Amino acid sequence: MLRSGTPVLYANGNDSKKFKGEDKMDGAPSRVLHIRKLPGEVTETEVIALGLPFGKVTNILMLKGKNQAFLELATEEAAITMVNYYSAVTPHLRNQPIYIQYSNHKELKTDNTLNQRAQAVLQAVTAVQTANTPLSGTTVSESAVTPAQSPVLRIIIDNMYYPVTLDVLHQIFSKFGAVLKIITFTKNNQFQALLQYGDPVNAQQAKLALDGQNIYNACCTLRIDFSKLVNLNVKYNNDKSRDYTRPDLPSGDGQPALDPAIAAAFAKETSLLGVYGDVQRVKILYNKKDSALIQMADGNQSQLAMNHLNGQKMYGKIIRVTLSKHQTVQLPREGLDDQGLTKDFGNSPLHRFKKPGSKNFQNIFPPSATLHLSNIPPSVAEEDLRTLFANTGGTVKAFKFFQRDHKMALLQMATVEEAIQALIDLHNYNLGENHHLRVSFSKSTI
Repeated sequence: MLRSGTPVLYANGNDSKKFKGEDKMDGAPSRVLHIRKLPGEVTETEVIALGLPFGKVTNILMLKGKNQAFLELATEEAAITMVNYYSAVTPHLRNQPIYIQYSNHKELKTDNTLNQRAQAVLQAVTAVQTANTPLSGTTVSESAVTPAQSPVLRIIIDNMYYPVTLDVLHQIFSKFGAVLKIITFTKNNQFQALLQYGDPVNAQQAKLALDGQNIYNACCTLRIDFSKLVNLNVKYNNDKSRDYTRPDLPSGDGQPALDPAIAAAFAKETSLLGVYGDVQRVKILYNKKDSALIQMADGNQSQLAMNHLNGQKMYGKIIRVTLSKHQTVQLPREGLDDQGLTKDFGNSPLHRFKKPGSKNFQNIFPPSATLHLSNIPPSVAEEDLRTLFANTGGTVKAFKFFQRDHKMALLQMATVEEAIQALIDLHNYNLGENHHLRVSFSKSTI
């Protein structure tokens, strides 16, 4: 119960008198927050999860009869940060917008005998937070919040008596926010998935609410943890993987000679040719869109690219690379629409050979099944990299970190063609912590 002359709050959803002023969206800051318009079936865990990214949650009172709740944070500063954040980003629970404001109450003192379930849930969640969340016990800025966890969840299904599809996972996890991407796979005879939200807050809410829950009665138990990956690379939209932000992706049934999006085609040309020199301009031929003119920084780089890439295999087809009679790729005249087929990469940040005397000049090798990886952040483990490269459509045969420097590693794909595809897809891939993965062919084997 609340003391000091404030109204008594009962855990059964009733209160001794109306909360005057609680319907105002502004008010004096308080570490107790009033949450309104909650969905009827929402749980204590889901409400507690709203506050966890901002600091320690110290108390909760659910008023289920009113579709409301009170949430108490450890500090007023954390509550201010939470209100500021959710005033810019509308919070949702189970796909329904909810409303968060300061409460008139400065402290939440509930009658524990009437609020036992909520208190038990709070104790369990606090134990999880203390073990897993670096934010616990830290000072949070008033102006912004940077959740410590990744927006990507790793999901394992235990006791899988019935099949679990990608669409079932999307339906379940969409209750906690917009799901951007899902990749499913089988490992060690277990069905697993990687699922990416747009916001780490949504991922944290989903983990707290769903970890340990059964999808079907007494089976298909969800085991959920955060992935160290911050972004998923999805190639195909099918029953195994899906990028909900890219409906144009192919299903993977065929082997397209050219990505449906011209921008993606440009990226592929520059990534592969960029192993052997700095690509300056690319022009995809109007009447033959499986062919392109590619201008390198100099003739030596063009010769290197031709020597190493001519005759290699990509998308099941042989690449033909020859020297062109043209000395330069002409940009379209101003006002002339060439349908976006010509692009200038002169200032591309992906150039490997801009710096005179760069070590990259000493590490130019023909395509091989073994790839050299560098710029790996300390938090990314072997398992994360194996999963990332397997999701390019190939098979990872071997992996080895450099003994003296874990920022670098060797990774072996099953074939040279798979390695080429992986390099195209993952060179400059964002691994988080301001680290973009560097991928090149290696002369070594594992």
